[in-house]
Amino acid sequence: MVALQLDGVGALYGKRLAVSEVSTPSLTAGEVVAVIGPNAAGKSTLFKRIAGLLSGPGEVRLSQSRKGKGAISYMPQDTSANAVLTVYESILLARKQGSAWSVADDDLQLIDQVMEALNIGPIAFRDLGALSGGQRQLVSVAQTLVREPDIMLMDEPTSALDLHRQVEVLSFMQAQARKKGMIVLIAIHDLNQALRFADKVLLIAAGKMRACGDPLDVINPGMLRQVYGVDARIEKCSRQFNHVIVDGVAA
Repeated sequence: MVALQLDGVGALYGKRLAVSEVSTPSLTAGEVVAVIGPNAAGKSTLFKRIAGLLSGPGEVRLSQSRKGKGAISYMPQDTSANAVLTVYESILLARKQGSAWSVADDDLQLIDQVMEALNIGPIAFRDLGALSGGQRQLVSVAQTLVREPDIMLMDEPTSALDLHRQVEVLSFMQAQARKKGMIVLIAIHDLNQALRFADKVLLIAAGKMRACGDPLDVINPGMLRQVYGVDARIEKCSRQFNHVIVDGVAA
């Protein structure tokens, strides 16, 4: 079973240590981990460090993976892409990245399944440059999924989507994590979505990890006041779902 653990991980931009001292418990196959924190807290920087795009101190430990360089797939916030390609071509290209260029029936079936699940079949043969921001975001999610990595790093994958599509995509990602034994780390600002879909929450603030654990242990009134500067409470809406209710700006 695949596992990921961060031990004292930091990230460097040149000589500047932008993120430091990130240590997590073992994150295991099938888990969705919400990475939360204010703007410019270091979430994107941490993802780039885990993906190997930045250097820094500490160790990113990935165990029980046999996929080599394909074990980790990173979806950045910027969903710009080659506008010359169609949606289908871009997803196929992502699927074959780092492997033989021959296309098998299994490749086509997986692409069709992912596109159907994300409801982007109707735009399959549109040019990427003609898409809306939300559509480009869905295509980026599809590109990440068809690589079938062990670790998915998704930087605000639903920020351009309406509420219905957010729930749809996050539900699908949760189901895929369970089904395929992936570990999915999602940087997200909507704390209610984090409470609903995450198995663990990792809180980053001012470039350092402040907490990592059960969502209700991390997302609490004290943290919301100290990190986000709001007075809020957590209310249980059903047996499964809890919600953050913001009462006002903290004094």
